Amino acid sequence: MARQIRDHILAGELAPGARLPSELELSAQYGVGRSTIREALKVLASQNIISTTRGVTGGSFVAVPSVSDISAHLETGVGLMTAVETVSVDQLIDVRQMLEVPAAGIAAYRRTDDHLDALRRSIFDPSGAQGPETYAHNQEFHLVLLRAAGNPLLEVITIPIFRVLSSRFGRDRAPGGFWQCVDADHRALLARVEDGDSMGTMSAMRRHLDHLGDAYTRMDRLHRR
Repeated sequence: MARQIRDHILAGELAPGARLPSELELSAQYGVGRSTIREALKVLASQNIISTTRGVTGGSFVAVPSVSDISAHLETGVGLMTAVETVSVDQLIDVRQMLEVPAAGIAAYRRTDDHLDALRRSIFDPSGAQGPETYAHNQEFHLVLLRAAGNPLLEVITIPIFRVLSSRFGRDRAPGGFWQCVDADHRALLARVEDGDSMGTMSAMRRHLDHLGDAYTRMDRLHRR
């Protein structure tokens, strides 16, 4: 029953924020008892497909999706797949290559002055002590490029991968020269994006992700020892 209601929602028959029919109406519509409807609504609420409120103006409403909510669910799944080794570090980097390289090329000619300012703010000094803030700056640089490409699905899909890699390796010591390499790569990317050089940006992003992949693979091997 939950799947049937879910399918109707995903088919666009009920828009985000719309109120679902009452339990009595749903019971009549689907030809099942109200207890079955209640259980179905509980399942949908647990999946964050609907939200339920009480009171005179209460009821069940189709959830309004946000990037953070969707990414949080994906992050849990990707994290579990990585933990049980269904997905490897190399495969996570492969997905980033598939998504971020062409996205960077698009960003180079779609970027605005605000995007450029945000990229410049995410540049950090690699010579100081490194910690969670450094990872945050690194992720922000990549997120700004994805946003500049103008497709919100890119951010939804890639944020979980960023976070899984960060949580997996954030507690480990990065190999020597890692952050200096990241800084140099980011500055090279920024220069090409500033120039509107789409092909150059794609090449720079491909090299940067190759560098990240090599480092993460080394850290993963140390993590397994």
